[in-house]
Order: sequence, then C-alpha cells, then structure tokens
Amino acid sequence: MTARNIDFCYDLISPFAHVALARLGELPAGVTVRPVPVLLGAILNHWGQRGPAEISAKRLHTYRQSVFLGKQHGVDIRFPPRHPFNPLNALRLLAGSDADLDTVRRGFGFVFGQGRAPDTEDELAAFAAELGLPLALATDDAAKAALRANTEQAIARGVFGVPSFACATATGHEVFWGVDAFDMLLAWLDDDTLFAREPYRHLENVTIGIKRK
Repeated sequence: MTARNIDFCYDLISPFAHVALARLGELPAGVTVRPVPVLLGAILNHWGQRGPAEISAKRLHTYRQSVFLGKQHGVDIRFPPRHPFNPLNALRLLAGSDADLDTVRRGFGFVFGQGRAPDTEDELAAFAAELGLPLALATDDAAKAALRANTEQAIARGVFGVPSFACATATGHEVFWGVDAFDMLLAWLDDDTLFAREPYRHLENVTIGIKRK
C-alpha cells in the first residue's frame, strides 16, 4: 500500500459530494484527505461535457438518485430552491481560506442540509457567517487564483467531474469519480495493484471504434 494522500475534489453544487463526505469515515487508517474546491463548470467545459442537471431528461433522475444514495448512508438531502446555482463566490471563500473538512461539511450542510443556495448577496453573506469565513474572499484576487489553480490542477490530473478522489501514486494519480465509485476506491486502497491485473489490465488497450461529432 503506497497511496495514502487523497485530494477530495468537490463543488458545492454536487449533492453526491455531500454524500461522499459522509463516507470518508470508511477510509482505512492512515489515509489523509485534503478537500479541494474546484469549479465544475470549468471542468465540464474543458472536457466538452454537460452536467447531469443541465440535461432536462436527466435532471429529476439525478436529484432522486442523490436523495436515494443519501438515505442509504444516513444523509438527508434537501435541495435548494434553485439548482444548478452559481457556486463561484462560495467556492472562492473556501479556496481562499484553505477550508478544512469540518468547514467543508458545514458548507454542504448549508446547501443540502438547510436547502439554501449561496448565490445571492444575502445568502452568500449567511454562508460566510455560518462557516466563519471572511466574506471579502469572494472578491479577493488570491482566492480567485487559488480556485483557478485548484481547477486547473484537477484537470491536469484527469478529473472530469465531482466528487472525485485523486489519489497520489508513485507515477501520478488515480482518479475515482462519484460516490458510487467509493467501494472501488476502498478496494484499490486495500490493493493498489488492482488495475494491473485482469480483468482490469486490458482495459487501457481498448480502442475507440466510433466518435460522434
């Protein structure tokens, strides 16, 4: 076992990240988790994707699935009145303060516990007050740069969605996307040679048969 450092890449608009936070206690002893706020919209733009809540036929399914998964792991999810909402300023508060896991949990509690979207002046101020963060970070150049750097680093590591667990290895990072990949993450942490053996080993050699324009 060589990988013990994990970057938890999250965006406040993700209910699945809220559920994933509740599962961190299942990680083996000695694993260090660093919360990393990223801007999902920029990640989706980079890879040419749309978020699940941006697809009309997928939106309600996504909300139902996140609530269902939350129930399975003891997390009650209450959606804010608007979703997706603009999380940019709230993410800057978290990035600029290098928020720890407890603070991040309170942030998700504000959004998906209380059902509040910190995308208005008043609600952003309430979000900052609840987390004990300086509201001025929302317009602070260093905070903006920190969020941008986090997002760019996540993309460079192969992160394409949130939540993602970027696990340091001897040669780079393994990325596990989504709360539904958490069990696979646990299996890999137990044996980080997992993907070097079948039935996984050959998957890197599968070629693309057709591309949509």
